Amino acid sequence: MKKLHQSLKQVFNMAISGLGSHYISLFLYVVFATFLHKGKTSVQGQNLVTNNVSVVEGETAIISCRVKNNDDSVIQLLNPNRQTIYFRDVRPLKDSRFQLVNFSDNELLVSLSNVSLSDEGRYVCQLYTDPPQEAYADITVLVPPGNPILESREEIVSEGNETEITCTAMGSKPASTIKWMKGDQPLQGEATVEELYDRMFTVTSRLRLTVSKEDDGVAVICIIDHPAVKDFQAQKYLEVQYKPEVQIVVEFPEGLTREGENLELTCRAKGKPQPHQINWLKVDDDFPSHAVITGSDLFIENLNKSFNGTYRCVASNLVGEAYDDYILYVYDSRADGAPQKIDHAVIGGIVAVVVFAMLCLLIVLGRYFARHKGTYFTHEAKGADDAADADTAIINAEGGHNNSDDKKEYYI
Repeated sequence: MKKLHQSLKQVFNMAISGLGSHYISLFLYVVFATFLHKGKTSVQGQNLVTNNVSVVEGETAIISCRVKNNDDSVIQLLNPNRQTIYFRDVRPLKDSRFQLVNFSDNELLVSLSNVSLSDEGRYVCQLYTDPPQEAYADITVLVPPGNPILESREEIVSEGNETEITCTAMGSKPASTIKWMKGDQPLQGEATVEELYDRMFTVTSRLRLTVSKEDDGVAVICIIDHPAVKDFQAQKYLEVQYKPEVQIVVEFPEGLTREGENLELTCRAKGKPQPHQINWLKVDDDFPSHAVITGSDLFIENLNKSFNGTYRCVASNLVGEAYDDYILYVYDSRADGAPQKIDHAVIGGIVAVVVFAMLCLLIVLGRYFARHKGTYFTHEAKGADDAADADTAIINAEGGHNNSDDKKEYYI
């Protein structure tokens, strides 16, 4: 049978070589292939496989028909309308975007360039066996979205207020997914999906957030997630207005404020927009008559204790106002280093008390041990050591019982 197949094949090739029409040749080849496989049982182990393809619109798709253990059966590729694209290595379809990449007994590899949405569908790999085998390759065309459109409800926001930012990804297939980031912090938006023609989609995501002064200059990023594109994003920098931050700095003196000396204070205020007004006042009292205010600076000469009190710097801008306080306490003119002397006196007093307590403890302990560790000496039975017996010892004992009144006891 195999020899007959090869012989008929040679006859067919000789026949079609003399024909002038390409389509007549193709027709004869189909008839020839059908004749060869008519009544023939399918070959065990012969397997036809292909793969699904995803391709971005405008790019090139590769369609592969592969046969395992082919017995010289004919392979052809059909489009979704069941029209023959390639029959072996012959292309009857007049679409030049289809080109043969490789052809052998085991593979038919075809490329489709400049893919459009109309090319999407199920392609058929067909093997002429009895019965014929088919495998299906689904081509999915991906359409990337246009450049993301980022819009804000207001360009400038005051701290503590809410703002809304929208991001739109137009005309994609499939629908895009939109993510949000503020700096390196992920945020959650609210998305709406609108379906257009040919399974195209437009996605809009709305982000609402309450801003603080720390958000000024921070980037809000809209990230588009789609299989046809990578790193597709747009960003907007927040512009946040906030009330002033106020700090009073002592320019002079460096140490204590003493009678007869001068005091110079500077009020530093920062805000957005910059503070347009800075005022000095004395809390719950009249301002010293000879105090001099120059812009943000306060100067008071020849201090005395009547100037004691709280001095306040108030700064304001379009968002609001804020203040900082300085408490003035005027020391006596001889108070140079007074805090250090007070500290040394306290420390000296504590040390004296501790030393005195330790001395008292030592005296008490000395007397206690001396009282309980004394030695006792008596003259009772003196001379009894030389007596021959006990009776003699008693008689010879100095004083005996008769001298018991003379016994003395010594305490050391």
